[in-house]
Amino acid sequence: MSTLSPPLPGGTWNLGDLTVTRFGYGAMQLAGPWVMGPPADRDGALAVLRAVADLGITHIDTSGAYGPRVTNQLIREALHPYPDSLHVVTKVGATRDDRGGWPPARDPESLRRAVREDLDVLGLEALDVVNLRLGDAEGTRPGSLAEAFETLATLQQQGLIRHLGVSNATPEQVAEARSIAPIVCVQNMYNLAHRRDDALIDDLAGAGVAYVPFFPLGGFSPLQSAALSAVAARLGTSPMAVALAWLLQRSPNILLIPGTKSAAHLRENVAGAGLALSAEDVAELDTIGR
Repeated sequence: MSTLSPPLPGGTWNLGDLTVTRFGYGAMQLAGPWVMGPPADRDGALAVLRAVADLGITHIDTSGAYGPRVTNQLIREALHPYPDSLHVVTKVGATRDDRGGWPPARDPESLRRAVREDLDVLGLEALDVVNLRLGDAEGTRPGSLAEAFETLATLQQQGLIRHLGVSNATPEQVAEARSIAPIVCVQNMYNLAHRRDDALIDDLAGAGVAYVPFFPLGGFSPLQSAALSAVAARLGTSPMAVALAWLLQRSPNILLIPGTKSAAHLRENVAGAGLALSAEDVAELDTIGR
C-alpha cells in the first residue's frame, strides 16, 4: 500500500490497538440509489476502493445494511486479502425494508446474525470495530442500549469483534455503553452548523475515544451555507474542503469518513482536508454553528 507525499492530512489515531488514518473513507455511497441495490458503475466503485488503498487510507466505514450487503461485497472484491494496516469499521442495529427504510434490528438475535453476516461477506475471522447504530433515520432517540450493547460485548468476548463503538447516540447512551464495555469511537452527526456534540467531543478526547462525524455538509441552512461558501471563496477552495479541514482542526480525536463514488473526488477531498485554516478563519467559521 502506498502513501501520499506529503502524508494524509491529520495523521493517525489509535482505535484501541488499531492505528488508523484520521482521514478515512465512508463506503455508503457505493451502493445504488437510496443506498439500495448495486451501483450503476461497479467498476467505478471498485476503482474508488482501490484508490483508497493506494492513497494510504487505513480506515473504511461500512455496514451490512448498505445495499444491503452491497458495499461489503465490493470491499471484499476490491481489497481482500486485506493489508494488515487496513481496518474496516462496520455498523449493526438497523436493517432495510422494501421501501428503503431503516427499521431497527437491535434484538440480540438480529445483532448476532448481523455480525455473523458481516464476517462472512467481508471474509474476516474477526471484525475490527463494530458500532451499535441507535436512534433512527431522523436522528438520536433516548433509551437504554444495555441489552443490545451487552450482546455485542459478549460477541467481543468470544473473539468475533475486536473493538466496540456506538453510532447516532446521545451523550447518556455513550455513558451507558462505556459503563458496560470500553468503546473506541462514537459516530454521530456533527459539522460546522450542528455543534450539539461539542462537549461530548471534548470529553471523549480526554478519554482517548475517537469521534467520527457523518454528514460534514448536511443540514446547513441557506444562510449558513452562504457563510461557508464565502469563506471558501476567499480561500480559493470548495465548501467541502473548508468543512473537512475545520473538522480535522476542531479536535485531534475527530476522524473523517467522507464518501464518494469517484476516485477523482476522493483525491479532491484528501487535498481539501489538508487546508490550513488560520485562527481568523476558524473564528469566522465558528460563528456558523453558534
